Amino acid sequence: MTTADRAADGALALAERIFVMLDRGGFVATYKYAVLLALLDLCLELTSRRGEPPTSLTTRQLAEKVVQLYWPHTMPYGAGRSALVLRQNNAGQAKLVGLIARFRERHAPDPSASLSRARAEAPEAFERLVRGVEWKLIEMPLPRLQVVGRKEDRFLYQIGWDTAVQSSAVRAYQAGERDQFDNRILLLPSVGAQLVRLNGLLRPFIHREWAAKVADLNGLEEARLERFLFGADRQRTAVLRGPLRDLQEDRCFYCGERLQRRVEVDHFIPWARYPDDAVENLVAADGRCNAAKRDFLASGGHLGRWTERLAAQAAALATIAADAGWESRATATGGVARAIYAGLPDGVDLWVAGNRFEPSRHDALMRALRAA
Repeated sequence: MTTADRAADGALALAERIFVMLDRGGFVATYKYAVLLALLDLCLELTSRRGEPPTSLTTRQLAEKVVQLYWPHTMPYGAGRSALVLRQNNAGQAKLVGLIARFRERHAPDPSASLSRARAEAPEAFERLVRGVEWKLIEMPLPRLQVVGRKEDRFLYQIGWDTAVQSSAVRAYQAGERDQFDNRILLLPSVGAQLVRLNGLLRPFIHREWAAKVADLNGLEEARLERFLFGADRQRTAVLRGPLRDLQEDRCFYCGERLQRRVEVDHFIPWARYPDDAVENLVAADGRCNAAKRDFLASGGHLGRWTERLAAQAAALATIAADAGWESRATATGGVARAIYAGLPDGVDLWVAGNRFEPSRHDALMRALRAA
């Protein structure tokens, strides 16, 4: 394998882990989007003249960038009396957004005011704002960003604190006592270069997911429109619930337990990865398993059983599709599975059950795909 091939594999592995980390159902505020986009921006902005991205950043740099990212979000949305600052948290307003919105209200009441103008006109208030945002980043998203399910996996950066960090130490550092708190965010080897390389892929993805999250939180038409244009039609797939239960002997495809009241039809290859409604890509699942799996890729064990079903029950699946007037694309569905799973390098988190994940192993996935 060439150096370029290894770099491409490393970037692909990082992208897959970021996609898992940013699953919208896994967090209540938009902080993950803001922090990740800020890291990406800083890696681009701080690349040296020799073309080398930074190996470390500071919480102060991150705080200033996060203020910049959220600044346009704190402009009132809508017109007249109905205009408001959009919520970015499941319960009330996100604290970071609240800090920025209050600064804007007091020191930049003109909605068209730029951040640089507000900073120049109220430097002391801006300094307090950045320090407040920096503390919130230190306290909440930075120690929690790299948590998937219940497991922390520091694959982007290392920091010298956790969720038990004391505000007194941070205040002392912000007052100039540098030995009280280490504000460095140490990027893991190659992460800076990989983020720069992935910029064209990650940026539109983050923007789209962030916008969709805000739309969901505020009940905006954009969210319903996005689902209408690109989302899976859950009501439509309900017609296959009974036949799939019969095919699976009334057991959940994932946990194997007897299916009870809440039975759902799940896309084995997640709709977010590839929109495939073919009967071969659909399984009957317990509601809890389906809710936990979300848009994650399933583990090698699940993949093996799914590909075996494609081969052993091909005729039965085709009959279900014919009876329901449904799509049947065994060859195409198998090809999509091979393309997605065969391209995964070792170490990508794959969903097993509940909040449990396991790292991918390329050789095991290739064995599981043989029947597809």
